[in-house]
Amino acid sequence: MKRKVCIVTGTRAEWGLLSGIAKQLRFRDDVMLQIIATNMHLDFRYGHTIDDVISQGFIVDACVPMMVDDDSTMSTAKAMAKCLDGMADAFARLTPDVIVILGDRYEMLAVASAATVMRIPIIHLHGGEISEGAIDDSIRHAITKLSSLHLTATDEYRNRVIQMGEQSQNVINTGAIGVYNVAHVEPMSLEELSTSLDFEITPGTLLVTYHPATLDDEDVSIRCEALLEALDAFPQNKVIITYPNNDAQGRVIIDMIENYAKNNKGRVLVKPSLGLHRYISALHYVSAVVGNSSSGIIEVPSMGIPTVNIGIRQKGRMASSSVINCGDKREDIVNAIKFALSEEGKCLASQSINPYCKDNTLQLIVDAIATTPLERMKNKSFYDLNEK
Repeated sequence: MKRKVCIVTGTRAEWGLLSGIAKQLRFRDDVMLQIIATNMHLDFRYGHTIDDVISQGFIVDACVPMMVDDDSTMSTAKAMAKCLDGMADAFARLTPDVIVILGDRYEMLAVASAATVMRIPIIHLHGGEISEGAIDDSIRHAITKLSSLHLTATDEYRNRVIQMGEQSQNVINTGAIGVYNVAHVEPMSLEELSTSLDFEITPGTLLVTYHPATLDDEDVSIRCEALLEALDAFPQNKVIITYPNNDAQGRVIIDMIENYAKNNKGRVLVKPSLGLHRYISALHYVSAVVGNSSSGIIEVPSMGIPTVNIGIRQKGRMASSSVINCGDKREDIVNAIKFALSEEGKCLASQSINPYCKDNTLQLIVDAIATTPLERMKNKSFYDLNEK
């Protein structure tokens, strides 16, 4: 009998990581693939990226809307309640054997909660990581304790998941799927990418993604203004900016970057989403990545270009020497970008080693999802570190 594997996805970035896994699972004789889309995938303000999922030839078996009118913390909590309610209905109809979720998003905590109550084993990617500047940190660890099979990105993260009481046989270091993707997705040519974006990418172009740091006490508008003022210090450099996720105060950032693009026509492009292919292609042609996205730390170092990592959002993550950490002030960001664009910064990035890289990442993940015995995932017990 085929194993019913249900992938749940809520954002374009997450689907970019999961899509290769989904393709492999779809063609296995021992797997029936199911896909549930929720959150940002269903929101036209963020590009309605469920269309990207469908355009890749996948069937979306269920949609779980959870949008609210604003991005306050109260509305986010209410959206989680909507997600949990909708997931219960979807799981009851699809009856998956296992669900697969990635990362640390608030909607995935609702997904994991529904699955746990309904006794569906959870396979979790990217557990054991640290990002001290966002509520995602606590959510990630909570999902770990609800999950039964853990596919981590490094040995250090594997050890941390075991430290949290998870059985070592159920914690596998597969490496990061995003690193596998950047090495195996054929990029568009520079001309094709520029045509697709209707924006000429020239030497020195910066790729920027900036999210709210949800545990930062400072107003997000002040943080974002410092970033935009820092970009003003490089008037000869073109800039591509992608939308943040729909975390609390994310709309503030969107309004600010859209206004910034209007005031810098021809130099600045803002896109809700690049999608996996265009994003990876862009990494081949831009000179640096700027912001506070996990991608800048996990995937970008494998491209041999610098990352300017701003503020506290990713504090605690393992990082390559190509990642330049800086404060939130304008002058901090300016100095970090200057170093990233310098010959010294470029040389350092070109020689860096990515700790998230591992051979056969995709196959390790797919085999673990498809073949790990269900009984091993259904019966969880706490693992004490003093056990032999």
